[in-house]
Amino acid sequence: MRAMANRQHGVSLEGFLVAIVILVLVAVAGMKIAPAYIQDKTIKSKFDELARDPELKNATVRDIRAAFSKRVTTSDITAIKAEDIEVLKDAGGITLSASYTVKIPLIGNASLLLEFNPSSAAK
Repeated sequence: MRAMANRQHGVSLEGFLVAIVILVLVAVAGMKIAPAYIQDKTIKSKFDELARDPELKNATVRDIRAAFSKRVTTSDITAIKAEDIEVLKDAGGITLSASYTVKIPLIGNASLLLEFNPSSAAK
């Protein structure tokens, strides 16, 4: 029996609790970060929609920004405003882009700063 006990291996209770705490911290951080990435994806898809819209080919920059504002009213976009959008018009069409940062508070005075640069340009 004694020889059998020396051969047993496994995770101790302390090791298991440390692993659970780390897993919970990673999950909480992921839940705080995910909305910023979802919002960036939504902004990019709205940029792509506007760039492909044939009605906006000859529109002014002001009209394009107004169209963006109308399309994001139901999407809960808070990271940028229509004024933050850079509109480039050329023979190939319209290219929309923006640059913005999102500050996510983590614990106490520690924050995470994410930088996004969505664009309608083909990559």
